[in-house]
Amino acid sequence: MRSEPDGFQEDLAELGSAEEFLDYFGIPFDVRIVQVNRLHILQRFHDYLAKQEAGKTPEYAAWRGWLLRAYEDFVGSSAQQEKVFAVFHKADGSSFMPLSSLGD
Repeated sequence: MRSEPDGFQEDLAELGSAEEFLDYFGIPFDVRIVQVNRLHILQRFHDYLAKQEAGKTPEYAAWRGWLLRAYEDFVGSSAQQEKVFAVFHKADGSSFMPLSSLGD
């Protein structure tokens, strides 16, 4: 783990999988949960990060907290319940998704 913002950004750019992110941030995880929900966890993590202040220098502790929260969202829940992706909204009977919602 690096403490300089540039080094932190470089580290993050090298991570590719949910497991790599969880390992990097030192978050213990159940492999079975990640195998089933890896894309959902990463998307939820992205969604949490997107709600943060634009232009704010990333901090390891803050990012770790958001990833932990994203992972924990799926520990006692499922992708169908969390509805991270639009396909799950459609499955609930909502067949309309505004175009503006696709950019987030």
